[in-house]
Amino acid sequence: MLRNSNPIIFQSNTLVFLSNKLFKTSLMLFGSLLALTGFNTPAIAELDQADRAAIHRVIEQYIMDNPEMLRAALMKLAAQEKQAIINAGLEKLKRDDGDPVLGNVNGSLVIYEFSDYNCGYCRRMFPTIQQLLTDNDDVRLVVKEFPILGQSSLIAARAGVAAQKQGKFPAFHREMMIYRGQVSEAAIMTAARTAQLNLEQLREDMDSPVTNAIIDRTRASAAALDLNGTPALVVGETIIPGAVSTEKLQDVINLERAKRG
Repeated sequence: MLRNSNPIIFQSNTLVFLSNKLFKTSLMLFGSLLALTGFNTPAIAELDQADRAAIHRVIEQYIMDNPEMLRAALMKLAAQEKQAIINAGLEKLKRDDGDPVLGNVNGSLVIYEFSDYNCGYCRRMFPTIQQLLTDNDDVRLVVKEFPILGQSSLIAARAGVAAQKQGKFPAFHREMMIYRGQVSEAAIMTAARTAQLNLEQLREDMDSPVTNAIIDRTRASAAALDLNGTPALVVGETIIPGAVSTEKLQDVINLERAKRG
């Protein structure tokens, strides 16, 4: 659970103290409130049982009198926890060694695309991606092979990773994206020949544990980001599920550049 570092400030007319230890009890009450939000306050341990009970009653009454504050705090906490999950997913996403790459391999702005070769929307997005790379020479686009549409998608995804190993992924990817119809092994090999891949090496790399590990890593990243469809794009911390226009994607890229200064 995340800790909320924002202090909770009470209006003075909401607290009623029944002892003459006003200063001490005020400090202890503040400490208790911090403890409730996740802080470790050693001063709380110094309170006797009566002090603890009195403070708890005051806190309970305040919450009952101001339920909207509790609701707001819980909503904020939920938002913080959701963001923490997303951040963890983004860290998984950045582990991209061996993933296929388009555009500037040394580009300073990295975009991740979850894609399936049997996905019609991915094919429709292909011209948008091509235009994007033409207009932005600082973009490194990492294709996360995410086979979710059957066994032929898995075979094609393995071929994509294997084509990257031979340094010929862009040409292979283009052939696969302009192909019309359900992907088959024959179509995959035709695309590989057109891209001038070494077919014997391709088949060997497609079946390698390294290739399987890369695809499993992509599945884990998608799960962490709650992505279950293709295409899906990630630009910085912005997650775009589904196909978008060139203009929309360019706007997101421009905003990401502005964040970086």
